[in-house]
Amino acid sequence: MTGVSLASAAALVGLVVGLVYFAALRRAVELYTKGRSGFTMIALTLGRIAVAIAFFSLAARLGALPLLSSFLGFLLARMLALRMARRTA
Repeated sequence: MTGVSLASAAALVGLVVGLVYFAALRRAVELYTKGRSGFTMIALTLGRIAVAIAFFSLAARLGALPLLSSFLGFLLARMLALRMARRTA
């Protein structure tokens, strides 16, 4: 795989991981605000952090360009999540 195709794939996977991460964050916040701060909220929090750590660790093993590309995809997911949250608020 060439450097450009690897970077593109890493950015796409970063976007997907970011969307899942921020969806889990939103769900955890919804549970917390409803007063249901139990096992599900803790599991969502630990799960999303563990997935992010594992994903970025794998991207770092692939090199600097895939790591930066995946982080760019993750930041794009953050931007999309914030835009969606502003529309519903």
